Amino acid sequence: MHARSITNHARFAQCILRFRTMAWYKRENRDDDLSEEKRSVPAGVFTKCPGCRATLETTALEANASVCPQCEHHFPLSSTRRIELVVDPGSFVEADGSIESVDPLSFRDTKKYSDRLRAARRSAGGADSLRSGSGRIEEIPVELGVFVFEFMGGSMGSVAGEKITRVFERALERRVPALIFSASGGARMQEGVLSLMQMAKTSAALGRLREAGLPYLSILLHPTTGGVAASFAMLGDVILAEPKAQIGFAGARVIQNTIRQRLPPGFQRAEFLLDHGFLDVIVARKEMRATLARLLRLLGSRAPSPASALPWNRRRRATQICWRVWRARRRAWASTWGSAASARRWSGSAILKSASPPSRSPEPTARARPPP
Repeated sequence: MHARSITNHARFAQCILRFRTMAWYKRENRDDDLSEEKRSVPAGVFTKCPGCRATLETTALEANASVCPQCEHHFPLSSTRRIELVVDPGSFVEADGSIESVDPLSFRDTKKYSDRLRAARRSAGGADSLRSGSGRIEEIPVELGVFVFEFMGGSMGSVAGEKITRVFERALERRVPALIFSASGGARMQEGVLSLMQMAKTSAALGRLREAGLPYLSILLHPTTGGVAASFAMLGDVILAEPKAQIGFAGARVIQNTIRQRLPPGFQRAEFLLDHGFLDVIVARKEMRATLARLLRLLGSRAPSPASALPWNRRRRATQICWRVWRARRRAWASTWGSAASARRWSGSAILKSASPPSRSPEPTARARPPP
């Protein structure tokens, strides 16, 4: 009985070995199969949408302004492509393109700041995290700045702050609107307090632009956080944003751990900020150019006419002369036909506020002729 069990175990072991070595199928090597090379899809042909998980053709996606045709998800867009979509073809003239950041603090963490700058210039293809210049939107002249998020996350250093300040100064000099497309992680930590000073510097330049009565449109992209969101990005006369853009100062996880409360769904997204009054309108990328042109017309900006080809100081002098002539005629009308109150009622109190009509001198009374 013992010998029979040993024999059964041996047979079972042989069956297991045969099962392991047995193939489920056998491929025959044919000459036509050996002659064909293995084919694979090249990298970059398809792009997967993170919103609807659809597989999209990259060329068709780029032709659609990098917007998913199924769920309207907005993919990141380069600064060059964004300028092409917004301004008139061939009208953009870049300014301050040669300004580059330096390492004033000799900052070093895991890598030298100067090495990071060189690597960012090679990868992004630009001098710094902002491109600025002048252009036209439906023949309306503007000064605009576009953040380059590929350059160290669009962080704002001394050069970016200087370029934004010059955008506002050129807009003030040319008497044209200013536009800033913000996509940044905030102030650049490698420059320390020098980067934080750019918040006050840009806000002061924007204040001078606002005193002159010139419009400033702020367009918030994904993401706009940190010192950029805490300064000029939220100081626009009209604040626009792309759909589902992340906008805020600190991160959502930092806020949640600080206040120890669960944040509402959609926190720090453009739709959430629009519902709470932080934004004026959310505009899709394909409608951005038409919306900006409409806002510029509503705010008083027009395409230049042939008469406006003169320098702005000469146009201002001509306008002042016209106003003086108009006020002189109103004063003459008020002194002849009515009182100052009626003149203000017809021409506006603000216009004749500092120019009250002269009082009429009493007519001389007839005197009796002396006797001869």
